[in-house]
Amino acid sequence: MGAFVAVLFAFLAFFLLTIVLGSYFTVQQQSRAIIERFGKYVRTAKPGLNFKIPYIETVVQRVSLRVQQLLVEVETKTLDNVFVKLFVAVQFRVVEGSEADSYYKLQDHVEQIKSYVLDVVRAKVPRMNLDEVFEKKDDVGAAVKSELDVSMKIYGFEIPNALVTDVNPADNVKSAMNEIQTQQRLQVAAAAKGEANKILVVKNAEAEAESKHLQGEGIAKQRRAIIDGLRESIAAFTDKVGGVNEHEVLNLVLLTQYFDTMKEIGVSSGAKVILMPHSPSGMSELTEQLRNAIITGNEASTK
Repeated sequence: MGAFVAVLFAFLAFFLLTIVLGSYFTVQQQSRAIIERFGKYVRTAKPGLNFKIPYIETVVQRVSLRVQQLLVEVETKTLDNVFVKLFVAVQFRVVEGSEADSYYKLQDHVEQIKSYVLDVVRAKVPRMNLDEVFEKKDDVGAAVKSELDVSMKIYGFEIPNALVTDVNPADNVKSAMNEIQTQQRLQVAAAAKGEANKILVVKNAEAEAESKHLQGEGIAKQRRAIIDGLRESIAAFTDKVGGVNEHEVLNLVLLTQYFDTMKEIGVSSGAKVILMPHSPSGMSELTEQLRNAIITGNEASTK
């Protein structure tokens, strides 16, 4: 009999302990607990220490109020018949005070959000060409957010943001786009190179023309200096030596200049073999040619 009483007291003590322990529960910050009584929703427990009737009331769900993110992949066709994959990151959370709606009204909120994203993207993207999809992907994200925010609010969810994180065309389309960009850049480079070559040709031509101009002026000045020197030499020789006419003095000066020139040619490092006439008649012809050339140059310089 005593053993039976001991067992009974032990059972009662265990029962009371489970009742006490089952009466209290805690809820974490940014969370809520859905409480049911015999399968019926009773209340939503807030963060902290909470009480419930043991064996009668149960915590059926703990709902987080934190912002969550869902990445949805959508494959669709653009206006210019290009198939692309869009990756849409949807940020959602349960509205405070609507925890019960988020739990009871939707069987699977993730699949519901995916369905809305697919519907909005496949309705909007086919009206844009591929370039517009890249340029206006923020507009696509804004449309997804606007549509989802209205549709999911009745289920206790709000959509803080929806972003199109990537636009991925088919591999052959990307290769074609890269090839187009490459050819366009090559055209720009070729045009720039042609313009640079044109500038170089023009500048070289201008430099060559300036060089020829300066070279001509130098030759003209040299010839005038030679003529002036010859004129001064003839005048000085005539004044110092009487009975000699200008023609004879000119011949003497020309021959002196001729031999000086031959001497310079002979001692230069790049001297070549030059055959020149040295007969009396040849010298006379050479003197006559030099004199005529100087006279012609003198006449041209005085004009």
